[in-house]
Amino acid sequence: MPPSPEAESGPSRVAVWQMFDRIAHRYDLLNRLLSMGRDVAWRKMLVKRLPAVDNPRVLDLATGTADVLFAMERALPTLEQGVGLDMSAGMLSFGRQKVLARGLERRLSLVRADATRIPFEDNSFDAVSISFGIRNVLDMDEGLREMCRVLRPGGRALILEFSLPANRPFRALYLFYFRHILPRIGGLISGDSYAYRYLNETVESFPYGSAFTGRMAQAGFGSTSATPLTLGIATLYTGDKPE
Repeated sequence: MPPSPEAESGPSRVAVWQMFDRIAHRYDLLNRLLSMGRDVAWRKMLVKRLPAVDNPRVLDLATGTADVLFAMERALPTLEQGVGLDMSAGMLSFGRQKVLARGLERRLSLVRADATRIPFEDNSFDAVSISFGIRNVLDMDEGLREMCRVLRPGGRALILEFSLPANRPFRALYLFYFRHILPRIGGLISGDSYAYRYLNETVESFPYGSAFTGRMAQAGFGSTSATPLTLGIATLYTGDKPE
């Protein structure tokens, strides 16, 4: 079952980007390690749901070191523009290094900005994504409304987020890993144990499944869907802006 409204708030999201500044130097390594490589497969699932349009413009929120943006660029040979947005200057610094190393600075750009105040005009993008970041947005509903605002009519939002498995034995095993093992490994490698305690607390308080698609609908999205991935460890949400 999704968490109760009382539990939904979880730990404070105020200035959470400062925490990501502290762990930016180990972020990519820990993503691969702690997800056992599943993060790569999840990004592939996301890009398969991109809308089929000519010369698309895409925006990736909470882009971090821009891995989702790179996956989109590979999947969209006619990509006109890809923009990654994040509040963490540390994460963006590593992302820019990766953009330059791949010679993609003409196609991809990274911007430091708040997902609740996206600095682009209405109807600017064909797809807007956010991966494992919507639960960190200080005002989630405002973030969803902003995603809908900057999408063109018929454009699509793609949201990857952690969720809790429905299978009770697997869920219990997963929660043990999330609460006791992951914070220790993450803290040891990153030097910031709080960051990985925060991770499990925000995941457990997130309104996943139908509760979240309901929030998407309230923000203006139609044709919403929720697809569980890897036995429900993560969920891929999609929603289209009405034409």
